[in-house]
Amino acid sequence: MPENKNTPKPEPGPLGTGARVLVRRPSEEAQTGRIIEDYAELTDTEERGHTWAPVHRWAVALDDGRLVFADTDDLTADPGAT
Repeated sequence: MPENKNTPKPEPGPLGTGARVLVRRPSEEAQTGRIIEDYAELTDTEERGHTWAPVHRWAVALDDGRLVFADTDDLTADPGAT
């Protein structure tokens, strides 16, 4: 059986499902929330033929009640998390 070359690697460091994070995006102020889902295995959109709508890796439930989708570069571990 051929080896899957696109297998996502676990995110190093403090990012992962359940982690408290700070979401920084150019379009709005930084917000805090919790990662609720990791879509790493879906982020390779080339084989699906829709590079015009890339999948963001992380689903984050913000503290204000909104759900946002973000890339790893948009997230840092929440410095206020204990």
